[in-house]
Amino acid sequence: MSNNRRPVLLVTGGSRGIGAATARLCAAAGYSVCVNYREAADAARQVVGEIESAGGQGHAVRADVGVESEVERLFELCDERLGPVTALVNNAGILEQQMRVDEMDADRLRRVFAVNVVGAFLCAREAVRRMSTRRGGSGGAIVNVSSAASRLGSAGEYVDYASSKGALDTLTLGLSKEVASEGIRVNAVRPGFIRTEIHASGGEADRVERIAKSLPMQRGGEPDEVAQAILWLLSDAASYVTGSFIDIAGGR
Repeated sequence: MSNNRRPVLLVTGGSRGIGAATARLCAAAGYSVCVNYREAADAARQVVGEIESAGGQGHAVRADVGVESEVERLFELCDERLGPVTALVNNAGILEQQMRVDEMDADRLRRVFAVNVVGAFLCAREAVRRMSTRRGGSGGAIVNVSSAASRLGSAGEYVDYASSKGALDTLTLGLSKEVASEGIRVNAVRPGFIRTEIHASGGEADRVERIAKSLPMQRGGEPDEVAQAILWLLSDAASYVTGSFIDIAGGR
């Protein structure tokens, strides 16, 4: 284990988009950052390189958060390279091609829920085991990256993704109460209409541009705008905030 005294942040899905922006911003704020990725090794290494070039400390670890053994190994490697996690951002998430519910099959649902729900639970479990004062830890903070979709439903596009984020909202509420007396705060951000690559996975890379003018703010959001909210929720500035949600969706 490293002897550094920096707080240690693990960001799942940290190679791109909101995860990468969060990794860079939190590293600049003094966190040692474990950047998790599943496939985008080059992108993850680039994020770590940017962190290190700016004088920070980072490490990239490949793991599929939907697989329990890989989550366990992810946290063990973070322990070894950076130290026990004191902050977790459950950001990893997937969506699939836009379609109606009556067109979806069980394999699609299993894929989406394995990453978006099971993965978040497993990572939260491992984080609590390290952070909880009940288990000898010194406390910490968890931020779940939900979505405006959990409130809006995403009809005709990806109700399965929206439902998975609804489960993440419930995890946030329940876990926050479960560990509040153990030095752990659990909150969530609910981004919407953010310019990231995830929209291409749904088959509409320019979805944000299509929707932007219908939003009260009449523009899409940027990953850095979400990262700023995540950093605040992780920080001591939010020390009396738990079980809360920040909607970052241009007023929708």
